[in-house]
Amino acid sequence: MLHSASPTHAKRVRLAVSLGDPAGIGAEVTLKALAQWPTDQPSPLLVGCRRWLEHTYQELKSCSTAPLADPAALEVLDLPLEQPLAPGQSRAASGDASFQWLSAAVEQVLSGSCSALVTAPIAKHAWHAAGHHYPGQTERLAELCGKATASMLFTARSPQSGWRLNTLLATTHIPLAAVPQQLSERLISHKLDVLLAFCERFQPQPRLVVAGLNPHAGEAGQLGRDEVDWLIPCLEQWRQRHPQVELIGPLPPDTCWLNAGLAWRGEQAQAADGYLALYHDQGLIPVKLLAFDQAVNTSLGLPFLRTSPDHGTGFDIAGRGIARAASMRAALDTALELA
Repeated sequence: MLHSASPTHAKRVRLAVSLGDPAGIGAEVTLKALAQWPTDQPSPLLVGCRRWLEHTYQELKSCSTAPLADPAALEVLDLPLEQPLAPGQSRAASGDASFQWLSAAVEQVLSGSCSALVTAPIAKHAWHAAGHHYPGQTERLAELCGKATASMLFTARSPQSGWRLNTLLATTHIPLAAVPQQLSERLISHKLDVLLAFCERFQPQPRLVVAGLNPHAGEAGQLGRDEVDWLIPCLEQWRQRHPQVELIGPLPPDTCWLNAGLAWRGEQAQAADGYLALYHDQGLIPVKLLAFDQAVNTSLGLPFLRTSPDHGTGFDIAGRGIARAASMRAALDTALELA
């Protein structure tokens, strides 16, 4: 994990950190996560409002006993808030601030001033209220980088066993009813290529698993024909192009991650090196059940690495000093490791 002496920190990496929705817990988890930043790494560049960050720090000192990084010792690209914002009260102003902070942080990475990006959580409804109509940060990042799309992968290392869980989403922030229309042989083949490239960082010959779309993966066409009509032929064609890879699936979604659960707990299991989920909740439910505090949202297909904690803005607990920073620590650690 972050701050440990390991090969993770063999290279020096400067990170840009956008601080997320100022009405949420972004500043809190960032200050907690940076409390013991490794001395062999450059200090990250925080992108947000310095006055708001310093105010948050003083408030946290009065309600939390957790170690905190002092903003006075941190480098901040200061983009001041135009009006005060209360914790938990997200609205258009907070959405616009988080949008502008993200955009400025990306500029720092694209210019070469920073090597990778870590993003604190934003609220999509606040972005929309401010006139920024994106499904999420991933889509805005792709636009800023001139990419048609980016892939969303969640990675986590088990604190019990050291095993790494990798789950890529074929589709992301779209309504469930739109998923079958967006899925295609071309999309699945592309996502498998992305998943393979990521998993090869850790395993030369990775084992990949694909979840089915329908219950029981269609039950041979009895519970839906998507698997029979196009998904199974698509996977067979991909296998033929990648004979060195063990590709399994489509598996019934309700049992697809069972071995991952065993491997996470340190039990013997033939868990895969990478899982492909066909829609958002299909992949995120097992990831968050197993690894809520360790999972990291990783954007792939951009000209730089982006990571983010696997949780939201926490408006209901903002300003109370009780937010857990483990996922933000994991996001920072992953950025240092993989950038």
